[in-house]
Amino acid sequence: MNDIRNINFDQLVSFLKENGEKPFRAKQVWTWLWKRGASSFEEMTDLSVSLRQKLSDNYTFQHAEIVEEVSSRDKTTKYLLRFSDGKLVEGVLIPSKGRVTACLSTQVGCPLHCAFCATGTMGFIRNLHYSEVIDEFVLLNNRSQEIYNQRITNIVFMGMGEPLLNFDNMMTAIDILTGQDYFGLSPARITLSTAGIVKGIKALADRNFRCGLAISLHSADPMVRRAIMPVTERNSLHDLQAALVYYHEKTGERITIEYLLLSKVNDSEKAAEQLTRFCRPFPVKINIIEYNSTSDSLFYKSDPTRRQNFVAVLERCNMVVNIRQSKGQDIAAACGQLVRQTN
Repeated sequence: MNDIRNINFDQLVSFLKENGEKPFRAKQVWTWLWKRGASSFEEMTDLSVSLRQKLSDNYTFQHAEIVEEVSSRDKTTKYLLRFSDGKLVEGVLIPSKGRVTACLSTQVGCPLHCAFCATGTMGFIRNLHYSEVIDEFVLLNNRSQEIYNQRITNIVFMGMGEPLLNFDNMMTAIDILTGQDYFGLSPARITLSTAGIVKGIKALADRNFRCGLAISLHSADPMVRRAIMPVTERNSLHDLQAALVYYHEKTGERITIEYLLLSKVNDSEKAAEQLTRFCRPFPVKINIIEYNSTSDSLFYKSDPTRRQNFVAVLERCNMVVNIRQSKGQDIAAACGQLVRQTN
């Protein structure tokens, strides 16, 4: 049987008509699915028992479950989620003053093999369906209310996987998260992070994408970036820069550049100058990120003096710079640390 969340609204209306139900019931079912985050037909208490049975007889209701939860000293919480086929991903809740940010995954594993990222060691297993992305949000939102007494206020797609290599599912998930008939989140509170998939960035621009866009750049030196981020081989820095110019021209939005400082790899003053040249054609905010080691790390975090000199170069060039504090390092929930062995 088909998962009920894999059909569209018109198909649901047709099913109800064929089974002697009033079409307006579709709106009720849809609200349960995509606004209230129901995980079973039994929860749909404003539907008749007979209608719930018809739905149960014709559709499955597959959904994710939390199988592990680990809390950090800084109150960040990491979750291991299992989907109906047994595949696993990790998601993170990050509390801060006045808000809770959910870091969500978009793929099981990742195909990009960035040298500094633990997720890449898993390889690519499969894309998440948009309903599974919504499951992540619903499950973590429920836990956020239970733990922090607050709903999720912000979402960053910075977990496992490359969002723009799962483009259609991601766009549908974001439409559901932001739609007024669905969860109604503000697009301004959602950020999609990409390693620089040029085709996907242009597609976002053509959609007039209203969420935040973050680029995991980590080097503006072609040779260095190719060495640490193999995605550069098919998405050159030149083409990426052109795509970001196009994106800004189409959307008018400022772009966030994520830059992970790796000791004596990309943290020199020359590297900072290269970064400023890359960013000059469009407005940016640069987030400097501290490297988070894993058990088999090949890199080291930049020392404070090199970091300070790097930032000073950016600031002299009038770049907006933010040194981002990593959270959840003690539970391997920080950037680049999400990894799971899956079947």
